Amino acid sequence: MNVIRAEHISKSYLMGEIEVKALQEASFTIKEGEFVVILGPSGSGKSTLLNIIGGMDQPTTGKVFLYDEEITGYSERQLTQYRRDKVGFVFQFYNIMANLTAEENIELATEISRKPLPVEQVLEAVGLDERKDHFPAQMSGGEQQRVSIARAVAKNPDILLCDEPTGALDYNTGITILALLRKVNREMGKTVIVITHNSDIAYMADRVIKMRSGRIIDDRVNENPMAVEEIKW
Repeated sequence: MNVIRAEHISKSYLMGEIEVKALQEASFTIKEGEFVVILGPSGSGKSTLLNIIGGMDQPTTGKVFLYDEEITGYSERQLTQYRRDKVGFVFQFYNIMANLTAEENIELATEISRKPLPVEQVLEAVGLDERKDHFPAQMSGGEQQRVSIARAVAKNPDILLCDEPTGALDYNTGITILALLRKVNREMGKTVIVITHNSDIAYMADRVIKMRSGRIIDDRVNENPMAVEEIKW
């Protein structure tokens, strides 16, 4: 079953009198339960694409569907509900609350969700059950990213959108975070979409969408995804 379907989506911005085409005629489908990597250099349009899928931006033209429901054209209230209930976000720089413990950061997300997962279950799943009372300043970058992932997962969303989730981490910590995202994908059944400029991460994906200059230049299924532990960069 397709969880995301995009039909000819484009996004243009005006910078003074100049029209910038950030995204051009992008069409693709993502199946339920897939681990997808959207790959491309800076300025290729991948963040714009992620923002549109996540309901944080609207395309200039084209349509996006979650299952069979069109989300493009939603009102602001509908988009808020969509972001709250259907999508979990993981960013490069964590964006967790410094004055809250790991557990409290995760609880914050469950309070706005209609169908949250038990906080204890999520803490255990991400390996933070013994660090739940620690504040971000008492945790490493990798542990803070685990909190960010746990917070997104605790909402029990349909899709998990990850924007350069290993970009601020060293190699070993990055591999640990990728393994955690794979675990969320495989064991919790979440559709995971990762955008990155790191081409080596694509080897672990079920599907790879490559972008350049606002266009999708390749979209293919990876028949033999690599084990996370085998990835090197």
